[in-house]
Amino acid sequence: MTQPWEGELAGRIERHLVHGAALEGNHLGDPVDRPLWVYVPPGYDDDPDRRYPSIYVIQGYTGHVTMWFNRNPFRIPFPEAADGVFARQEAPPCIVVYVDAWTAYGGSQFVDSPGTGRYHTYLCEDVVPFVDSQYRTLAEARHRGIQGKSSGGFGAMITPMLRPDLFGGLATHAGDSLYEYCYIPEFGKVVRALRDYDGSIDKWWDDFRGRVAFTKPADAVLLITLGVTACFSADEDGTPVLPFDPYTGRLREAVWERWLAWDPVRMVPRYADALRGLRAIWIDGGKSDEWFLDLGGQAFRDALGEIGVTDVHFELFEGAHGGIDYRYPLSLAYLAERLAP
Repeated sequence: MTQPWEGELAGRIERHLVHGAALEGNHLGDPVDRPLWVYVPPGYDDDPDRRYPSIYVIQGYTGHVTMWFNRNPFRIPFPEAADGVFARQEAPPCIVVYVDAWTAYGGSQFVDSPGTGRYHTYLCEDVVPFVDSQYRTLAEARHRGIQGKSSGGFGAMITPMLRPDLFGGLATHAGDSLYEYCYIPEFGKVVRALRDYDGSIDKWWDDFRGRVAFTKPADAVLLITLGVTACFSADEDGTPVLPFDPYTGRLREAVWERWLAWDPVRMVPRYADALRGLRAIWIDGGKSDEWFLDLGGQAFRDALGEIGVTDVHFELFEGAHGGIDYRYPLSLAYLAERLAP
């Protein structure tokens, strides 16, 4: 029976504050020292010579690390569900790393950008070396994976492409992809909402920060659009440049191309060698996902097939974008099996 109170773990989570050298001087003035949670499985202390695979878990937009223990009725938070996977010996034991990549805009897309900060470098050059230095990891790419949902699913797709020397497996749940379906439908909503702000998303941002958040209907779509713009198409001085005209909605083709360069589906051919070397690829999504990320998952799977990568777990399930956290332990177990020695 699922209890509504905090459950006791068979393993344990150790909480750290990690200095992000890569985040120094970030445009938004966000904290450089970040919380990092590291889970060690049951039995970690019993054999001081044993080393473990590691799986890095990254969050969707507006996620921060302490939200992992938010409790919903009749649902177990993922850290407890993940612990259960290892406590019941349903998968080889792993070290699980919960990464924080929050920004003032709500997220970083786990990329390096002058508009937000060097969060890809932070993950790869600050967090991974810290974990390997403090824990008994198997510190080779073939034993290190990354997992996420939504924006975190996007980060899980692109990180092994960019750093195959560090990551040998990925799991993406409804990860941002196939941008003509994922993002373009949102742009019209933004243009309509900006009519109340003379077409200026900066005026909306000033208003948003001066009141209770999410008290106007368009706040969520405006925040995501501003934040992703800062990640994908900021000027060198950090100014976000929208990929469409804020008055008419017409695409600014040159700016939109900068977004498309980050579409995982379109990235596959450029990073074919890296993807062919992965030991584990899990892709799933809900059949009624509001951002059509089931289509994005299919397109990503098909693009992988075109480069000869066919050993992929691909699954569509009944459901939308939210409430799919019950899927995370499934891909965790899959990664653990594939990344184990």
